[in-house]
Amino acid sequence: MYRPADLDVLIPTKDRPAALAVTLAGLAAQTSAGFRVVISDQSGRPASEDPLVAAAIRILGHRGQPVELLRHVPARGLAEQRQFLLDQAERRLVLYLDDDVWLEPDAVEVLLSAIGELNCGFLGYALHGLSYRDDLRPHELEPYEEWDDVRPERIRRESPAWDRYTLHNASNPLHLAEKTAKDRPWWPYKVAWIGGCVLYDRARLVECGGFAFWPGVPPDHAGEDVVAELRVMERYGGAGLLPSRAYHLELPTTVVDRSAECYDYVLETR
Repeated sequence: MYRPADLDVLIPTKDRPAALAVTLAGLAAQTSAGFRVVISDQSGRPASEDPLVAAAIRILGHRGQPVELLRHVPARGLAEQRQFLLDQAERRLVLYLDDDVWLEPDAVEVLLSAIGELNCGFLGYALHGLSYRDDLRPHELEPYEEWDDVRPERIRRESPAWDRYTLHNASNPLHLAEKTAKDRPWWPYKVAWIGGCVLYDRARLVECGGFAFWPGVPPDHAGEDVVAELRVMERYGGAGLLPSRAYHLELPTTVVDRSAECYDYVLETR
């Protein structure tokens, strides 16, 4: 079993102080105490100067969650920022959490319990977009499959499993949980990848290369998390958890140019 003291929460941020404050407030309200939070800040104005962020950090510290807010400039792309965070990590587990995600109070507790039981490379919560709550997309839920025992999978674009990406569009995670509801706190399902809230076994992520591929991709890139997850999944397996306990704040994306996908530079060359 894993404890909160086994966890580093890693947050990359850039020019989103209000969203970051909401994200940190969600962490401060977790039922599990003792994890560490590490923030990589590439904002024009340092996030530490925002009073809401500063207040949230004080609350986290008061509740037993130490925070390291690190200034990391200049920006060299998303993969480099994630690798920088991984290099700061010290604990057995790392939770990559985007700076625009609010977690339910038991989210961390459930993740720790699930990865201890499933013993896979990563687990994650797909993000709810609640503005789409009434937007039902049954055709996008068709690739859904549950895991009995999470096992390694090799997934590429040409794989039928790639179609699972539709499970995480709009508010599909909410609709999936409602459709497949069970009398237990969580259950795993098969994914292509997950964005925004992913818990890794740190040693396994490092063994699979982490995000150290960053020098080989253009600085303006996207999909760095897809590459890392597919590599870990191939060796150690990965899964999503339902019901999701993570909510997207639905701010405009900071990744406007998606013409350079890390998949094309890293996995297509294998």
